[in-house]
Amino acid sequence: MNAPLGARILVIDDEPQIRKLLKVTLQAHQFELHECGDGEEGVIQASIVHPDLIILDLGLPGMSGMEVLRRIREWSQVPIIVLTAKDQEGDKIAALDAGADDYVTKPFGMGELVARIRVALRHVAKTTDEPILRFGSLTIDLAQRQVELEGALVKLTPTEYEMLKVLASNAGKIITQRQLLQQVWGGHHHESDSHYLRVYVGHLRKKLNEDPTNPRYIQTEPGIGYRFLLPAE
Repeated sequence: MNAPLGARILVIDDEPQIRKLLKVTLQAHQFELHECGDGEEGVIQASIVHPDLIILDLGLPGMSGMEVLRRIREWSQVPIIVLTAKDQEGDKIAALDAGADDYVTKPFGMGELVARIRVALRHVAKTTDEPILRFGSLTIDLAQRQVELEGALVKLTPTEYEMLKVLASNAGKIITQRQLLQQVWGGHHHESDSHYLRVYVGHLRKKLNEDPTNPRYIQTEPGIGYRFLLPAE
C-alpha cells in the first residue's frame, strides 16, 4: 500500500542544506513540500498549511523544537517525525512522550526517512475513518480532501478547506467565531482575527457559487459565528 500522492509535508529545520536535500528528494517522491527555518514560524506554517506530516528539527533558533512539538500537539494530531542530531536516549524519550510519532537521528539515510514517512502516512490512512459528506450537489471527501460541486472539483486553499471541513462536519450546529479560529488556526490566533473569518467565508461562498443573501450552505449567525445548513427535507 502506497502513501497518498501529493501529501503535504512541512519541514521545520534551520539547516538550509538539509531543507534543500529534503525538498529535492521528497518532491521526487511526489510529495508537496513546505519549509521554514525557525520554530515560531514553524508553528504558524503548521496552522496555515495544514500539512499531512511534519519533519521537525529539535535544535532550532528561538523557539526550540520541543516547544514547537508541544504547541502543535495542543491542537493537532498531524504525524510528526523528529529529525535531529540529538541522539541521547533521554532526548528520544522526551520527544516521543511529548507527542512525536517517530525519531530519526542525523546523519540519516534518505531511503530510511522516506520509508518512515510512508509508514506514518499509511498509519494515518488506516486509523482515520473519515466519511464522505454529501449535501445536495456538494460532496466533501474528507479522506481525499476533495470537494466537488455539481460533479466538478472545487479548488480550495488549505485554510478554506479546513474551514469548510469544520463547518460541514458540524452541519446544523452553530460554530462560534472562537471555535472556528481555534480549530482552523490552532493556538496561533487572536480574538481580533475574526475579520479573517469574514474574508475566508466570503471566498468559500464565492467558490461554492453561493448567494450570501440567500445562502445554501453557510449561514452567518450575527455576532456569534456560522452554521452549515442541512439540505431541506
